[in-house]
Amino acid sequence: MILVVGATGRLGGTIAGRLLQQGEQVRALVRSESNHATLAERGAHIVFGDLRDAASLEAACRGCDRVITTANSARRSGADTVDTVDRDGTRGLIDAAAHAGVRQFMYTSVLGVDPASPVPFLAAKAQNEAHLRASGLSWTILAPNAFMESWPLMVVGMPATMGQPVTLVGSGHRRHTFVAEADVAAFAVAAITDARARDRHIPIGGPDALSWRDVVAVYERVLGRSLEVRFVAPGEAVPGIPPAVTPLLAAMETYDTVFDAAAAADEFGVMLTPLEALVRQSLAAGGSSH
Repeated sequence: MILVVGATGRLGGTIAGRLLQQGEQVRALVRSESNHATLAERGAHIVFGDLRDAASLEAACRGCDRVITTANSARRSGADTVDTVDRDGTRGLIDAAAHAGVRQFMYTSVLGVDPASPVPFLAAKAQNEAHLRASGLSWTILAPNAFMESWPLMVVGMPATMGQPVTLVGSGHRRHTFVAEADVAAFAVAAITDARARDRHIPIGGPDALSWRDVVAVYERVLGRSLEVRFVAPGEAVPGIPPAVTPLLAAMETYDTVFDAAAAADEFGVMLTPLEALVRQSLAAGGSSH
């Protein structure tokens, strides 16, 4: 039995669905008020609980041999914070899994996290990685780079498809291996049943290292027209972008994430999605993102 935590989210839902298609037994930890009907219809065993409720985590882990968690506070608000979900909640889940005798724990982190990061979300991810390594569990840490759906399709795609100027932070020359969310799900599904993924940190990126100017060029090529591009200094507001995202955009202008993503993809049988293919798919579906 595989427990999936975060199964009502986009990434976790894709992972749970693919595991069910492969005939795996899947248990999904969900909140009672969440939209979990589709998971149940597909055959998932539904258990109710919350990362903020330690007792529910113990019950959810009982009888499971593997755990996958994609849960985070990035698209939540209110009582769901970095402290309650990303740090304390995930740590509680790791402890519950260890107590229940879980055989394998897969944690979805982020590429390049640092416990001393000034960004609380990234610091919490790094602290969880360390806690998992020290837990006594057999572990797999997936460390995806920035999602195409959450970054290029939001920063460039959203204004471009609305006929508005695209606003880039800094010079727009820093390069990143943006990755499609579906590709991260493919890694998770492949690695959870692969002994080569045990006790291993797996960086995940897309097939190309792209600057923000490259992303603009992709959209111009697909749309068949030029885009108006404006620039703001790091830390300045970007139209249409939530204020909480502004520091992350500024941070991305201080480094590059250029690495060989193909090696791990080949090892686990994942076909990496180019940004242009995802952009065309998104536009065909009628939007700037999934």
